[in-house]
Amino acid sequence: MKFFIDTANLEEIKEAQSLGILDGVTTNPSLMAKEGISGEKDILNHYVNICNLVKGDVSAEVISVDFEGIVEEGEKLASLHSQIVVKVPMIEEGVKALRYFSDKGIKTNCTLIFSAGQALLAAKAGATYVSPFIGRLDDVSTDGLNLISEIRDIYDNYAYETEILAASIRHTMHIINCAKIGADVMTGPISAIKGLLKHPLTDIGLAKFLADHKKNN
Repeated sequence: MKFFIDTANLEEIKEAQSLGILDGVTTNPSLMAKEGISGEKDILNHYVNICNLVKGDVSAEVISVDFEGIVEEGEKLASLHSQIVVKVPMIEEGVKALRYFSDKGIKTNCTLIFSAGQALLAAKAGATYVSPFIGRLDDVSTDGLNLISEIRDIYDNYAYETEILAASIRHTMHIINCAKIGADVMTGPISAIKGLLKHPLTDIGLAKFLADHKKNN
């Protein structure tokens, strides 16, 4: 499973990178705004700064909802850096744009996926990644993990190369369960990623080891 971090915060990206397990970054206008980044020039520069920190794919989201606007924005984003993946919404015009980008060799991430049917359309249109939002489904009493499982079955049935990028990860068990059912990628906050490090028996065992070591010296 690939590990992406979902943030626009450079320090959080550096922290995840320092663990040696980071494969990429996803971000969006909301996360940019959270970091006080606004204005097209600053946003585009920030995407480049992120690409310069990591080796893997960096998803950069379009704002337009019409085909021509999505294509114009997407091509501008893709021209920034070879690591940029154009993040396109799951709407009719977005599906058209996915095919356009795929034919041009531009990587894409189809975002706001909430059904297996949407994921199927995105794969048919040539999306590099699809992003099912499992946390948001959980918020409305729907099993987000079941959606991951359904998409996995469909993609395996037809050997689609589109990767399942589990998004809206809220906690560590989301990561574990997504890994168990075959998500290709997870993207989430640094807290969920670092949560995988923790276990009380590890802490107890280490404390005992250090105490015994101190006695012997």
